[in-house]
Amino acid sequence: MVRPIILVLGAVPAVAAAVVAASLLSQPEIPFSAAVSDDNIEIEYTVHDLRVVSFGVTERVGADRTQILTIQRDGDVRLIVTEGGFPQPTVRSSLTEEEVIRLIALIKETGFMALPEDTFPVRDDAVEYRRHAVKVTLNGAVTKVTWPEQNATDGFIPPIITQVEIKLGDVLERAR
Repeated sequence: MVRPIILVLGAVPAVAAAVVAASLLSQPEIPFSAAVSDDNIEIEYTVHDLRVVSFGVTERVGADRTQILTIQRDGDVRLIVTEGGFPQPTVRSSLTEEEVIRLIALIKETGFMALPEDTFPVRDDAVEYRRHAVKVTLNGAVTKVTWPEQNATDGFIPPIITQVEIKLGDVLERAR
């Protein structure tokens, strides 16, 4: 029979692990500790709604709509939209200091800056699709990642990229 002291000693690490897991699961946000006040960041997020146009023998990819969102460290947000080849007026808005710090923490904590700069190939049968590009300048280091929406590629879009896309997509929607 197992002695009670062994059961108690074995239960202590299990309880500690449960407490740590519960705290991590209850806070799905990236911790603020990754961002420091000296971080200098500029984010440029571009979304192209593309269409393949056929001219008989040749094909060309053209953009129905392009959205360019830029975010500065001071929270200044600018959105430039081009539809049908005609630029719309620039929309300006701002983010709070907390929102900028969350973006910096997301970029730093997820390892986004260490992603390779290669692009994901688009399937040959994709006719209409959305292509995203993020260019991040963080303290002088530049990373640019380009990817199509998941249903236009056979490649796997990493969750790091998807998480950044979701956060920047929210900012883009609010800027409109």
